[in-house]
Amino acid sequence: MENLHIQKLIKTPANPSSTQTFLDIDKIKDGIAILNNGSLRAVLMVSSINFDLKSSEEQDAIIGNFQGFLNSLDFPVQIFITSRKINLKYYVQDLQVRSREQTNELLHLQMEEYIKYITDLTAKTNIVNKYFYIVVPFSPTENQKSGLVDKFFEIFSPKNHLKEDRASFEIYKDQLWQRVEHIQYGLNGAGIRMVPLNTQELIELYYSLYNPAPVEKLDLAPVEEMAVNTSLYA
Repeated sequence: MENLHIQKLIKTPANPSSTQTFLDIDKIKDGIAILNNGSLRAVLMVSSINFDLKSSEEQDAIIGNFQGFLNSLDFPVQIFITSRKINLKYYVQDLQVRSREQTNELLHLQMEEYIKYITDLTAKTNIVNKYFYIVVPFSPTENQKSGLVDKFFEIFSPKNHLKEDRASFEIYKDQLWQRVEHIQYGLNGAGIRMVPLNTQELIELYYSLYNPAPVEKLDLAPVEEMAVNTSLYA
C-alpha cells in the first residue's frame, strides 16, 4: 500500500526523455561537436605509418618528433582507434557495371570470376580496417579574453552562454582550430598526415560509435537532408 501511495505522488513527465537526452553531444555545428556542458570537440582523422619498416635512424627521428610534440602541448588530447568492417558493396556493384560494359569476352569472364571471389571472401571473412583519430577539446572556461562577468557566466552556465552569444562561439571555434593547427604542424615532422572531420563525417562517426552493431560503412543521407539539429541557436 505504501508503494502504491508513493507511485501516485510521482508525476509522470509529459515528454519522456529521448535517447538524445542521455548522449554527451548536444549538437554538431561547423565541423565541431558541442557537448552538453558547452565544451567543444574537433576530431582529426590521422594517417598511419609502418614503423617497423623504417630504419633505426628514421624510427629515432619519429620518436623524437613525437616526444617534442607531446612536450609542446599545453592542453589535453585524446587518441583513439576504431576497427570497422569494410563495406565492399559499392565496389562490387561498380565491378558488375564494368563487367557488363566489357566487350572483350576474356576480360568479361575474368571480371566475373573476380567478382565471385570478392563476394565469397566477404561472405566468409570479416575484412576490417583500422581508423585513427585525435580528439581536440576546448572549454569556454579556458578562454583568457573574457571579462570577469563573462567568466562567471561561462563557469556556471557555459552551455547557455555559448548558445546565447554567437560571437563567443566564433571566438571559441577560432581558438579550437588554433589547437588543431598546432597538432597538424607538430605531427607533420613525423610523417603523419591528418584532416579534420566535417559535420557530415562527425555525424557518421558518432553514429557508428553509439551504434556498434552495423560496423560497415554507413549509408547516411547528407546532413542537409537529415532531421537533425545542427543549428547553434535552434
